[in-house]
Amino acid sequence: MNKISIALGTYNGARFLPEQLESFSAQTVLPDELIVSDDCSTDETAEIIREYARVAPFPVKLSENHINLGSTANFEKAILLCSGDIIFLSDQDDVWMPTKIERIAAEFEKNERLGFVFTDAELVDENLAPLGRRLCDFTFQTKHRHIKNSREMLELLLPHNYVTGATMAFRADFREFFLPFPLAVPDMIHDAWIALVTAAMAEFKFLDEPLIKYRQHERQQIGVKFFEDVAAVKFERMVSALRASQTDKERINKIYEIFEQNPKLSDESVLIGEIKKKCLAQTDERIRHYQTRTNLPSSKINRIRAVWRELKSKRYHKFSRGFLSALKDVVADY
Repeated sequence: MNKISIALGTYNGARFLPEQLESFSAQTVLPDELIVSDDCSTDETAEIIREYARVAPFPVKLSENHINLGSTANFEKAILLCSGDIIFLSDQDDVWMPTKIERIAAEFEKNERLGFVFTDAELVDENLAPLGRRLCDFTFQTKHRHIKNSREMLELLLPHNYVTGATMAFRADFREFFLPFPLAVPDMIHDAWIALVTAAMAEFKFLDEPLIKYRQHERQQIGVKFFEDVAAVKFERMVSALRASQTDKERINKIYEIFEQNPKLSDESVLIGEIKKKCLAQTDERIRHYQTRTNLPSSKINRIRAVWRELKSKRYHKFSRGFLSALKDVVADY
């Protein structure tokens, strides 16, 4: 039976932390340990953890930083302190469903080749009232959920992150490959790097069910942005999409560079290099599409010609909303 650790990173989390801790104690399968790394909180976070350690039905270890490390480095420390075979990541402001550990741990017991598991989450407000949506409506859409092959998963993870750390658990054996976390990769934090490196070496499993209540509130670090398809709305959104695509290109190249230069990852660099070529080609197409849409001629005739060329290339259908977006570009006043 695998030993289970929870790695919890905290920073000024006193407001919501007690409910998260209570949900650990309410698990149908309890963890073997809870490791907390507190990043110089100035509220009652550390006191709440110490009090919880006195009554928790499993060992709780609190490590308090002397200097503020930031979220990514703080999670790195918590992960390193874990002694379990399977490590669950936890934020300080969510609530776990009672069967979370049981459901995920069972997947690891069934498949020794499994490197990580992630799940969906129920979106709730700061008072835990349901918002009527799930996390994966925004982060791991239906068209991706059929993916079983790690190579296909890597094609998703190289330019973007689709795995939310608060829903993830992974085998501790992979720490030696993904630690320390790189700090120079654009738009990448700890959960994205764990998923990417582990997917390059092992199988993964997505459980299409919400196993946490993912709290949305004004002070959280990331959360979910509720907005429409960036390619189908205002000009400013298209400019933002163009910049994001350019950042994706930087990210893809930087990830490959790390794999190529890191001796522990170099065996996987050939695979990453092959996927890099495909991802860069797609990203360049997307950049060209948004460059076209954000630089349309003011002349109606020339604009129609530019839109028609883009339609013929099928990029409107790949990266926007097809004929609807094309029509909007023809009549739009920008």
